[in-house]
Amino acid sequence: MTYDCVIKAVAGGGHRLGAAGVMKPFGYLQDRLFILSLSAYALNRLVVLPHLAGFLHAHASWAWPFLHSHFDDLLLMPAALPVVLWIQRLTSLRNHDGPPGWLEMFLHLVVWVVMAKVVGPFYCHIGVADPWDVPFFLAGGVMACAWWNRHEKQTVACGHEL
Repeated sequence: MTYDCVIKAVAGGGHRLGAAGVMKPFGYLQDRLFILSLSAYALNRLVVLPHLAGFLHAHASWAWPFLHSHFDDLLLMPAALPVVLWIQRLTSLRNHDGPPGWLEMFLHLVVWVVMAKVVGPFYCHIGVADPWDVPFFLAGGVMACAWWNRHEKQTVACGHEL
């Protein structure tokens, strides 16, 4: 689906306008990037890692370290943020249905890094405090946020600035 324009809302989120001028909200659990990321995560965890490890070691040794250690980290933001934002919207903690903005994505990233790399490993003894995970969390978040906000560049061309 393509959108003709995007209007930057006063509250902060971008809203997509279709040909008829109807606002299209952020897809949350129906967002294509979310579904693709969640599918890739499940495929990696349930098929690639347990069943293809020997093959990857033998035939694609360059891919194994990334798939084993960092691929899931790259998918954290695009696979988890829509779920959190959907829950926040249901509980009225989020007051708009626009795509997550840069600040919103960054604040969630900071909370998740603290929880997954400090609180979990050092206080709850769950997980690993691998500092190399953080750049992959960030890279996945930046790519996802850029994707979700890609239509904002069209606001000037459409002439719908608020």
